Amino acid sequence: MTYAPNKAVFLDRDGVLNAEIGDYVWEVEKFVVLPGVPESLARLKQAGYYLIVVTNQAGIAKQLYSATEVEACHQKLQQACQGLIDAFYFAPGHPSVSESLSRKPGSLMLEKAMARFHLNPAQSWMIGDRYRDMEAGARVGVRGILVGYSEATTYQPHVADLLAATDLILATAY
Repeated sequence: MTYAPNKAVFLDRDGVLNAEIGDYVWEVEKFVVLPGVPESLARLKQAGYYLIVVTNQAGIAKQLYSATEVEACHQKLQQACQGLIDAFYFAPGHPSVSESLSRKPGSLMLEKAMARFHLNPAQSWMIGDRYRDMEAGARVGVRGILVGYSEATTYQPHVADLLAATDLILATAY
């Protein structure tokens, strides 16, 4: 029996990697990388994890902004993190406009990355700030860590931020 040998950390974007501003984040000048993000990603990368951003971007379906604007924000994030992120996946759909299997809590973005990077879900993690992020990870057998306190939940583990999530992942590494 063969299994995928690689491990990854899937990262939601808004509220995990960059500041959540209460509305859609697509303008580069309003895209603010959170404190500790570059250091956390460097630690995870050094521990052998692929770093994969998976983000819902419903504003595209609502015609509030374009995929090009999302990609510009991703370039800013990549620059702030010295190019450590291995891949960006975003779901441009919104249920009121179009159906999408990619949109979390759907797992298609994660499935695409798992196939591309030959990932072992048992050695991988999903870090997000919404329960739908945890659902997407669970659908493919990836453990989740909920960060921030934007949603009242009993989901565990539930930590303050990416720094705390990184500590937890590295403390439980194989």
